[in-house]
This record gives sequence, structure tokens and C-alpha cells, in this order.
Amino acid sequence: MNYLAFKEKMFDLACFNTDQVYAWQPGFDRNNLHRWTSKGMLIRLKQGLYTFPEYREKPDFALYFANRIYKPSYISLHTALSFFGIIPEAVAQITSISPLKTAFFSNELAQYTYKSIKSGLMFGYQNSTFAGDRVMKMATPEKALLDLLYLYPEYDTTQQMADLRLDEDFLHNDLNLALINEYLLRFNNKALSRRLQILFKTYDL
Repeated sequence: MNYLAFKEKMFDLACFNTDQVYAWQPGFDRNNLHRWTSKGMLIRLKQGLYTFPEYREKPDFALYFANRIYKPSYISLHTALSFFGIIPEAVAQITSISPLKTAFFSNELAQYTYKSIKSGLMFGYQNSTFAGDRVMKMATPEKALLDLLYLYPEYDTTQQMADLRLDEDFLHNDLNLALINEYLLRFNNKALSRRLQILFKTYDL
């Protein structure tokens, strides 16, 4: 198989799995993938899932791949909060939520962490579009905050909430308090309700 012909066929997919390759070329030699990866002509995102090195430099594609590395999942927690400018720090890992077991993947684009949550709490995310018609599943700001407080119970004092350095302009002007309270009811978790009240008190909401 000629690499240039392969790239012309697969490049616009952004990432592809071996099933897609075999659907196109049933007799494809899998050793090509190993050889092209070792030469830097492909990037292995996880076993059986690949992309091209050009996507390393394209904005937001590392986030886009998060949904595809581990399914079902949506981006949340620190990554979503940073994406919306609610926390000041750029995050080293891309953090997502999944009903599957906790998982971690590392590749040339990023480190990907998936926190497990029960399937009934897989809500509160939206399809964010970028690069034309690409779509990635991203938590709303309200759900990202609740996911954080739910999965990181150490955030349980005024000082710890203050240490998050949440953007107060966003909290006072853009955070949808009705929506966050609606989501809170669906969690039905007293500890989470208490931590949210601490957050509200800390930021005078």
C-alpha cells in the first residue's frame, strides 16, 4: 500500500480505526500501520486508533480526539472549565466523563483521563462545533462545575473553593444558576448540594 494514497483517503477523517481501513481495503497489511507509526508518518492515539501528525498543530483536535479515544464520553472538569475561561490555568491533561471504568491514555497529542460516573449522570453536555463541521461533546459550564464538585470531594471548604480562582465575572454574569440547580436535582446528592452552597457563599452568588 502506498502511503500517499492511504493518506489521501484517510486524512479528512482526522482519526481513523483499523475497521475503517479494512472496510476500504479488505486486504490491507496491518504492518503498514506499525511501520508508518515508527517513521512518524502516523500517530497512534490508542490501540487501533490513529491520526496524522499534521493534526498535532491544528487547534482543538486534541480535544476532538478525546471523545473518540474512549466512548461514550464528554469533556468536562478542569478541561471544560479552562476551555470556557472559568479557571485561569491551562490544563496539562484532557479530562472527560464516562459511564465506563476510569481510564487513562497517553499519546503524542495529550494525556487523556476519563473519570467514571454512573450512567444516569451522563447529561449536561452539548455538541460544540469547530473547524467547519467537526463536533465534540463538551460539558456545559454548569455541568462541568457540578462534575468537579461531585468527583473531587476535597473541595469542601471556603478556602479550597477560593483556591480554584474561578472567574467571578463569568460566575456573576454568565453562569446559569437556574440550570445548575436543575442539574443539582438530578444528582440527588446531599454532599454535592452542600459543596455547591459553599461555592455560592465563597463567590457571593
